[in-house]
Amino acid sequence: MDLKQYITIVPDWPKPGIKFKDITTLMDNGEAYKYATDQMVEYAREKQIDVVVGPEARGFIIGCPVAYALGVGFAPVRKEGKLPRETIKVQYGLEYGSDVLTLHKDAIKPGQRVLITDDLLATGGTIEATIKLVEELGGVVAGIAFLIELSYLDGRSKLNDYDILTLMKY
Repeated sequence: MDLKQYITIVPDWPKPGIKFKDITTLMDNGEAYKYATDQMVEYAREKQIDVVVGPEARGFIIGCPVAYALGVGFAPVRKEGKLPRETIKVQYGLEYGSDVLTLHKDAIKPGQRVLITDDLLATGGTIEATIKLVEELGGVVAGIAFLIELSYLDGRSKLNDYDILTLMKY
């Protein structure tokens, strides 16, 4: 299935010059959303995943159905102050400034094989921070899965040591 036909390109959003890749039109189509999810599930099965992790919010949209299909848990990575129990945190750089991501301290057990999911690989900063959280808890990042990769932003270069699945490249 050509998933790109289900992605809507929105020019000049959120600012002039950006060609935003809108995944909601893929999610609106049950057949396309299921196909994309099934591709990630197949990848995760090959990696013998124990738990799926995804950063908010689109990582939840991608990761939860994958975790459900595998019959494994899902651990959310959230911005600071959003998780109710004891967390670990990592600060990471943004284009202008920095942000903090957190993960529940008991979300990953040492040695668990983790699949990290998100909608888009751009510069790689969010996923690099997510990897740090998983590995701090002793998890093994067995794979990373994205719907879309913006190859011109070279986010993959920050993730050289990890196996990556992308379903579409721009």
